[in-house]
Amino acid sequence: PGKAIREIIAVCRSVGVAFRTVPGLFEIIDGTVRVSQLREVRLEDLLRREPVRVDLGELGTFLSSKTVLVTGAGGSIGSELCRQIARFQPQRLILFELSEGNLFQIHHELTARFPTLHITPVVGDIRDQAKVSATFSELEPKVVFHAAAYKHVPLMESNVEEVVANNVFGTRNIIEASLQHAIECFVLISTDKAVNPKSVMGASKRVAELLTLEASRRSSGVFVSVRFGNVLGSSGSAVPLFKEQIATGGPVTVTHPEVQRYFMTLPEAVSLIIQAAAMGKGGEIFVLDMGQPIKIKDLVSDLVRLSGLEPEKDIDVVFTGLRAGEKLREELFTAQEQLQRTRHSQIFAALSNRHDNEELQRDLAKLESLVKARDTTSIKAQLKRIVPEYKSEAQS
Repeated sequence: PGKAIREIIAVCRSVGVAFRTVPGLFEIIDGTVRVSQLREVRLEDLLRREPVRVDLGELGTFLSSKTVLVTGAGGSIGSELCRQIARFQPQRLILFELSEGNLFQIHHELTARFPTLHITPVVGDIRDQAKVSATFSELEPKVVFHAAAYKHVPLMESNVEEVVANNVFGTRNIIEASLQHAIECFVLISTDKAVNPKSVMGASKRVAELLTLEASRRSSGVFVSVRFGNVLGSSGSAVPLFKEQIATGGPVTVTHPEVQRYFMTLPEAVSLIIQAAAMGKGGEIFVLDMGQPIKIKDLVSDLVRLSGLEPEKDIDVVFTGLRAGEKLREELFTAQEQLQRTRHSQIFAALSNRHDNEELQRDLAKLESLVKARDTTSIKAQLKRIVPEYKSEAQS
């Protein structure tokens, strides 16, 4: 566990002994390293918890010989989904991605590692309803992992209509296509920022959860959401920025001394996403066990020490204040949701009262017109109507 690794490192440093570690399980499974190789200790090692366990037999039955589509396939979570799905030899893996460069990278990687797998790269925007519909009609996916989303909280606070157009109405396009083509399983990749959201991004993801819940009522297929916290190493995350700041001699900028976040490694999160999807019956919001929240200032101290330096002595830490849409602490459940255990110890289910579908559709129609008009103030007010627990900066 991470606590033991911290203690071992402290002893090694106190007596001037260099330290390395053997690779983790997921690195060995991926084939990127051999168990005999030693590597530098990384932040992920210090945050290590109980090993993630998955039912490989169940996942094989769920994915093998199926046509699987991943939206946002070139992003951090989307690309890791593709890597792990590919190991189960689906009939076809469809990579749906807007960024040409990201799509090229993941397609090139997968074709090299899985030369016999039928992989179809598709350049497409989830906001383009015609493109989405044509892709489903032509390729006939049976399992859909919807990872495409705008997720950078402060950046999206100044691009309100774009995040709603993408995260809400792009999601609606994927859901409607999934319903029309009778897919077997749809999985929304959600976030802890959807719980009591303070940001437009978080509110947009909560609406996406509601759309997924509503779809489960209209389909014989399985429609579920999987909600979790921060992923180490994802694009746009703070950890790579902290590393850059340390490498240039500091200072390292942290928003607030008390800010906390839940963290999980990317392979861990994705393996549990797939496991939750395989377990789904329809209508669940699965929540991954993220362990205890971690103070960002403590995480920075660990990074500095792993670089062979001492925080506040060799590298200054500067507190800059919370940015637009940010919270001191994230949450995994709302007060209205009933927490239930599942047969997997690291996956929970959040059960809540469903929204009235007719009212939701009326509210969405109004929201869509406001997005087209780029009326930022009214968009936030309409989000508040759909997600009453949403509290924007102006409402705080």
